[in-house]
Amino acid sequence: MALAEPRDTEMTQNFATIVAHYYTPMSKVLISLSGPTGIGKTELAIALAKFLNTEIISADSRQFYSEMRIGTAVPKPEELIQVPHHFIQHRSIHEPYSVGTFREEALSLIRELFQTHQTVVLVGGSGLYLDAVTHGLDEFPEVDPSHREALITLFQNEGVQKLQELLKKHDPQYYRMVDLQNPHRLIRALEVCLSSGRPYSSFTGNRKAPDFFLHLPLGLTASREIIYERIEARVDQMIAEGLVKEANLLYPYRHLNALQTVGYQEIFSHLDGDYSLEVAIAQIKQNTRRFAKRQGTWFRRHEETIWFDRSTPLDMILERVVKELNAIQNAR
Repeated sequence: MALAEPRDTEMTQNFATIVAHYYTPMSKVLISLSGPTGIGKTELAIALAKFLNTEIISADSRQFYSEMRIGTAVPKPEELIQVPHHFIQHRSIHEPYSVGTFREEALSLIRELFQTHQTVVLVGGSGLYLDAVTHGLDEFPEVDPSHREALITLFQNEGVQKLQELLKKHDPQYYRMVDLQNPHRLIRALEVCLSSGRPYSSFTGNRKAPDFFLHLPLGLTASREIIYERIEARVDQMIAEGLVKEANLLYPYRHLNALQTVGYQEIFSHLDGDYSLEVAIAQIKQNTRRFAKRQGTWFRRHEETIWFDRSTPLDMILERVVKELNAIQNAR
């Protein structure tokens, strides 16, 4: 299960009723929920949204696309109907979609939701997209188009590993945080490095956060062993649900940015005959473990995040959330 069972169902319901009356918010609060892939963020986000009578905005960049369901672990229909969800499968893989566009659309929706809700829940494992909404976006210098063209050619001829090697050389700090299986992100960072002569990461940290809401950052975590066990189980479930068939349907579009992600790339290589399905599955698990490690590096940068172990009973999490919400209001 993704969350520990409440210690007593009736007690938890009574507790929720009492706390809901106790918490009387004044300012608008955006609650963000981060954590590694497969940790149980969806279930906790739904529990928070139901408890606070609000809606969920997804900041999982893999789940934006309507054609990608199994390989991105989109929430099940029975989960989606429990509370309103936004930014899940709302775009096509054929539509360009940037983090800047997502930020604009998400902030616009948050303003709209705050007309009728005191809180909104933002959840996802894509640190860049979460930060874009809660902390703003960094400003980068103009880049020389010739660098991008050369990097794209390099990727097409020598693969993503060459881009990884270059980024490790030019910006080891960003190398430790970025999704190394995403050539779009690698090319973007490298074109900034090559054009400016400075590491991509040197341009980060000068963002301006939105000023129309307060922010309560939460995180869900577990031991490395448990995270890896859940990753293994999730990949096996994806295969059982038909990931190979889904990837086969998407194979003609494998060059698109949306599909440059763990789960699909390995199956595409299998379909190309590079290795067996068994090897492809093992590669997905390995690359997902690496991705989870990079997620942890990214999320730990924010020391203000309140972390919960995934074994924490739900009523204890809700109690702490209410306490923090009141503390935020009293500090105003």
